[in-house]
Amino acid sequence: MFAIVTAGTSAIGQSLVLALAGAGHDVAFTHLGSAEQAGALCDRVAALGRRARAWEADAGDEAQVASFHAEAADWAGEAPDALVNNAGIQTWAPLLDLRVEQWDAVMRTNLRGSFLNTQAAARSMIAAGKRGAIVNLGSGCNKQAFPRLVDYTASKGGIEQFTKVSAIELGPHGIRVNCLAPGAIATDRTAAEAGDYAATWARVTPLRRVGQPGDLAGPLLFLISEAAAFVTGQTLWVDGGAFSQANWPYEVTP
Repeated sequence: MFAIVTAGTSAIGQSLVLALAGAGHDVAFTHLGSAEQAGALCDRVAALGRRARAWEADAGDEAQVASFHAEAADWAGEAPDALVNNAGIQTWAPLLDLRVEQWDAVMRTNLRGSFLNTQAAARSMIAAGKRGAIVNLGSGCNKQAFPRLVDYTASKGGIEQFTKVSAIELGPHGIRVNCLAPGAIATDRTAAEAGDYAATWARVTPLRRVGQPGDLAGPLLFLISEAAAFVTGQTLWVDGGAFSQANWPYEVTP
């Protein structure tokens, strides 16, 4: 089995690459300027008895995406069975301060990147006659508007709708497309949002903790597995209940 992951050296990306390898996949993944981390991740995959290879490629660059998918399939000797669109960036700025170039950069990576990689992987799967699975990384922003995350929120909402239309169009080819939507996940990037990110988000999460990158591994493996063979066009929330909770004025106690 062979899987492709974009932004494999991010905190979440590394967890997903290792989960896929542990489930028996060889993994091709991208990174930008993280060659040392990429090499270390390939070594960790090898320790699990699988192969991994990293490519430096911009998820939003059409030529780089096409080259990456062609070279990755040649390396693996087959079309991918699974694609994980994990590449994403964000800008922390109010609407009135957000610059056009910041908006464009986020849309280019998050939404255009999901489109380009989905198109490339799906074409490869169809040509090989594979009934593959594609998983797009969403966010709580799929469902709720987050202040100071204008471009990120718009891109993630777009990814959810892109997931649905992709599922409809690719379904007749036997390709399933779903969205995995994390809640508050503790990473170096999210830690910069608050002085105590874990405590800040634990207070508003029914399970009373933030997530870890590893919390996404099981849900991903489910979505690409035969256990989810009749599941497509869906969003699976991995958020500890945070975005199912109403804006409720009373304290919820056990």
